[in-house]
Amino acid sequence: MADKRPAFKENIHRLFDEAQQTDLAPGIVSLIESRATHAQIREVPVGKILPNPAQPRLSYDEESLTELADSIREHGVLQPILVRPSGAQFELIAGERRWRASRMAERETIPAIVVDFDESTALEVSIIENLQREDVSPLEEATMFRRMTDVFGYSVRQLAQKVGKDKGYVENRLRLSDAPADIRELVSLRKDTISHAYELMKIGDERQRRRLGKRIAAGELSLAKLRVITGGGKPESDAEGAEKPRRRARTVAGEIEAKKAADDALMGARSKLAEGVDDLVDILRQPDMMNQIGEVNRANFAKHLTITKLKIENAIALMRSGTPQDEAE
Repeated sequence: MADKRPAFKENIHRLFDEAQQTDLAPGIVSLIESRATHAQIREVPVGKILPNPAQPRLSYDEESLTELADSIREHGVLQPILVRPSGAQFELIAGERRWRASRMAERETIPAIVVDFDESTALEVSIIENLQREDVSPLEEATMFRRMTDVFGYSVRQLAQKVGKDKGYVENRLRLSDAPADIRELVSLRKDTISHAYELMKIGDERQRRRLGKRIAAGELSLAKLRVITGGGKPESDAEGAEKPRRRARTVAGEIEAKKAADDALMGARSKLAEGVDDLVDILRQPDMMNQIGEVNRANFAKHLTITKLKIENAIALMRSGTPQDEAE
C-alpha cells in the first residue's frame, strides 16, 4: 500500500498557506505533519469548544483579554485556533486567549484548524505554543521546559531549537524549575528578579536566602550588590551586609591562566557557532529541500534567523566595544 504521508504533508502546507495569518510556530507545524491523521480549517461553534484539561498556562491577564475581545468585536478573529475532535465537541489545543476573548465578545463561531492526533501530542503542541508567548511568566516557562524534558524526552539542545531560544536560556529556566520554594516565590511576586534568583541559588542557607529575598522584593538590594554577597561580583563601598571578599595578590601566572581560560571559552563558542551555521547551510542546500518547506514555514524560520542575526550583531558590538553587559534574564 502506497505511503499517503507525503500527500498529507503537501495538504498541510496548502492548508497553512491558506491560513496565512496563523501564528503557529514551525515546530508545531512539523508535529502536525508528522503525527496528525487529518487536518482542515473550518468555523467551529465557540460553545462546543472545551478547555484543555492539561493547559500549561497558569493565569491570563484580564485587561489584555478585554482588549483582545474589543479587537475581535471590531475585526473578528484574525488567527485560527487549534483544536482536536472530542466526541460531538472539540478540545482546545492552542489559542486559548483567542477563545476566551471570543466568548467575552459573544461570538458564535471562531476559525479553527481541526486536527486529529493523540492526547500526548496535543499536550506537547500546547506547551510549545504557549512557550512562544511574550507574556508567559518565568515560572510558567520553567515548568513547561521541565515537562518537555521529563515527559517528552527532549534534550536541552532539541528544546532550545524547538522554541527558538539559546541553550543557556533553557538551562537557566530548568534550574529555576528545580529552585527552592522561597526563590520561586520571589520570582512569582516580581518577574524582574529572575537574574537575582539565579544568584540566590548559589546560597545554600535558606534563612540567608529568605532574608536577602525580602530585601530584593522591596527593591533594597541591586543585582550588583547581591553578586558581591554571593562572590560573583566586585565589592562596592555601599553594599549593605556584603562581606568584603579578601583581595588575593595578582600574580603573572594567575593572569596568564585567566586569559587562557577566557580564550578557550571564546574559541569554543566560536567553533559551536561555525558548526551550527555550516550544518544549517548543508541542510538548506540539499536537493529539493526548499520545495518540501511550505511558504509559512520558510517565513517563520526566516524570522527566527533574523532574530539570531540581531543577536550576532549585538555580540559583534560587544566584542568591538570591549564592554560586558548583563544578560537580560
